[in-house]
Amino acid sequence: MTNNGSDELRVGQALGPYDIDALATETSELENSHLDLGSVLVPVVEGGQVTVEMSETHQPQNVYLVTPIGRISVSAFAAPKSPGMWREVVRELAESLRDGGAATSIEDGHWGREVVAEVEGGTHRFIGVDGPRWLVRCVGSGPSESAEDLARLSRAVLAETVVRRGSEPHPPREPLPIVLPPVLADQVAAAQQQIFAEAEAEAGAGSQAQAPAPEVPAADESDGVAGGALDQVAHATVYGENSYTETPAVGGSGGHDDPSVTADPDPEDDAPLPPSSGSAMQRFFRRR
Repeated sequence: MTNNGSDELRVGQALGPYDIDALATETSELENSHLDLGSVLVPVVEGGQVTVEMSETHQPQNVYLVTPIGRISVSAFAAPKSPGMWREVVRELAESLRDGGAATSIEDGHWGREVVAEVEGGTHRFIGVDGPRWLVRCVGSGPSESAEDLARLSRAVLAETVVRRGSEPHPPREPLPIVLPPVLADQVAAAQQQIFAEAEAEAGAGSQAQAPAPEVPAADESDGVAGGALDQVAHATVYGENSYTETPAVGGSGGHDDPSVTADPDPEDDAPLPPSSGSAMQRFFRRR
């Protein structure tokens, strides 16, 4: 259950996920610790990397935190005023994952039920929390040998996540809008221009088929970024379609996460950049 009732509630206490309207923390204070995606503000992980996946229509589809032990995504959805939507979603999600061939189980976590899907070489953990007219979902995906560490890190990320629901009406289960930070949006726009330029070049060369999925710009995932959110966004990577498969929709439909997650980045050898101020992240790495 979220803690949303105190005027003194501040990010850094690991008491989230937080509703932005209940926070005493100013969003300007989170500029270097959190990735602001509009409907969610997600704490970045030291030594990690921000990546954006493009859809088949060349639009931003998913944003990931790629960490040394796997990748994490956080999404927010509209929900009814009465809590309990995640309990419904858990049943549907588990059924969908089983139908997709994953060995699926439901475990008790810090906020209640978590769905764990095992596929060959990979583990995917879905953690959901009901809030005031929203539901936030965190998905941690990585190699099975890192599953326990990634579960703890995913919970730490979710405990410091802030949800910005807004006042606009949305049907229950509809994803809340993602808004990319300006620097990241510029990188996506550049990737889109490259895609269209390559498609035009293919057409000009007499290609009879639709242009294949491009390699846009494919930086090595092993290059983690030591600094906070501002540095990680500046060094973000944009991927073309099929680099990652879509996670199941909040209603339980769709395929499961791509199991081929082998992220194992090492911090760069250059002079260290200012660390993220996400206290939950720092505590996690000190405990390891």
